[in-house]
Amino acid sequence: MKRCAAAMLALAALGAQAANDVERPALRVCADPDNLPYSHAQRSGFENRIAQLIADDFGLPLEYAWLPDLRGFVRKTMGAGLCDLIIGVPVGFERTMNTRPYYRSSYMLVERGADSAPPRDFADERLRRWRIGVQLVGDDLATTPPGHALAQAGATDNVIGFPIAGEQPAAARIVQAMARGELDAAFVWGPQAGWYARQSALPLHLHYVPPPATLKEQPFSFAIAMGVRRGDRALRDRVDDFIARRQPDIDRILGEYGVPRLPKEVR
Repeated sequence: MKRCAAAMLALAALGAQAANDVERPALRVCADPDNLPYSHAQRSGFENRIAQLIADDFGLPLEYAWLPDLRGFVRKTMGAGLCDLIIGVPVGFERTMNTRPYYRSSYMLVERGADSAPPRDFADERLRRWRIGVQLVGDDLATTPPGHALAQAGATDNVIGFPIAGEQPAAARIVQAMARGELDAAFVWGPQAGWYARQSALPLHLHYVPPPATLKEQPFSFAIAMGVRRGDRALRDRVDDFIARRQPDIDRILGEYGVPRLPKEVR
């Protein structure tokens, strides 16, 4: 009897999940209204473009639950039942059920000019001479992985931190400082580096500098997936299928925004 009851419950759950998928009236996306290049209330970010691609593919209208991507974002949007899909989450993000990755990016070295070959690793002597900007994250203003790599290489006195919080994104402030001649280079998270470098009047160039082998606990690159509400396997599987079918279209959008992408095996 217990086995039959369990089987009936499982079938009921599957039926409810399928019904929810069939009756879904819209593709409801959780997003930040002012977080380019990812998303914007004017729907001008690359995640907005990808969300529209999904909605069109599913034959559904696209709706948004807008909230700044700060502490409590998932709880206050998806957790409150306001939306069903987040377009960009790390593959291992624990607060959502996640799809396969649709791109992998890394912290990139943003350099003024390109008169010489870029640094190939953190042993390059120039990294100890250049004035280098890095992003600071979290409430404790911890440095990002490139900051740790620079410290290991002995480049500390010439490194300038830019807190994430501010009137403009840290990446924008870093690129502006480079344009004013206050920095020689910077390490910036890939999608932001590509976007803000394209907005700069000063020619800027992006390079991937691999992390030192001694920095095993500080990966530079991350695979990015899409996240749905935990338990919504039907939507997760449907978006997974979309990614598999429409990856070339996704890649074209990422390319238009200058998002640097790396092979999945790169650390």
